[in-house]
Amino acid sequence: MSKERILIVDDEKMIRNVVREYAEFEGYETVEAEDGMAAVEICRREDFRCIIMDIMMPRLDGYSAVKEIRKTKQIPVIMLSARGEEYDKLFGFEIGVDDYVVKPFSPKELMARVRAVIKRSASNGVTAEKLTFEGLEINMTGREVIVDGKAASLTPKEYDLLFYLVRNKGIALSREKLLEEVWGYDFYGDDRTVDTHIKMLRNSLGEYRKFIVTLRGMGYKFDC
Repeated sequence: MSKERILIVDDEKMIRNVVREYAEFEGYETVEAEDGMAAVEICRREDFRCIIMDIMMPRLDGYSAVKEIRKTKQIPVIMLSARGEEYDKLFGFEIGVDDYVVKPFSPKELMARVRAVIKRSASNGVTAEKLTFEGLEINMTGREVIVDGKAASLTPKEYDLLFYLVRNKGIALSREKLLEEVWGYDFYGDDRTVDTHIKMLRNSLGEYRKFIVTLRGMGYKFDC
């Protein structure tokens, strides 16, 4: 059986070495790139189960590289950054980044997140239902959301979050439960990640944002 392949993108060789050692110990095959431009070129030729991408790099930064790669391939991406401001995370989530890790990080935690992202991407779209709620149409198999006859442009994580809420329609879901099930790991209490994605998802759904109900002090539920 062939190993799952990971692309490690960072201009610091020491960081690449550490991530490579832990990834290979976990059984992954690794490929390295020292900047965003090299990562884009590699992704044009090869496929990967996950990309670990630094943000601040010469020639082409991580955000720009992700946007370029996503034009042709939907590979899950975990961003690495020395910065942890909310704006940075929000921007990353808006362009479709699956996870965000701030340096310095625990290599073991990073590998846990890699496993979760890969597992999540492998299980997407397993439900064959096509559901309609007024003018909101949801095709889980095709990963398609239609709002009043027009296809909505959602990030990969917005799709995952919406599908999970819909599958559990009418059930109160805590932020911790959403982190565990949608992100696939213990997010160490950073509930703002859920709130940020809910805000983005509501914006994407237009007037049908009303179906995502806030449960004060707890979390959210899909109700109609």
